[in-house]
Amino acid sequence: MAENINADMAANVWKILVSPGDVVEEDDTLLILEAMKMEIPVTAEDGGKVLEILVAEGESVAPGQPLFSFESE
Repeated sequence: MAENINADMAANVWKILVSPGDVVEEDDTLLILEAMKMEIPVTAEDGGKVLEILVAEGESVAPGQPLFSFESE
């Protein structure tokens, strides 16, 4: 079942570590957000497949904004 992985806070997308089609395990880091000079990893809550990346490196995101479309195993 497809679901979105959302930003927990306002931040900038610092580095995207996966591509569409990548299969990831639970707790794998998908991207790194930067806020107030801190790096915040966004991890997979479950194993599954990255369907679509909905943001770009350098983009500012708001709390609750979708970052990825993801299909859990």
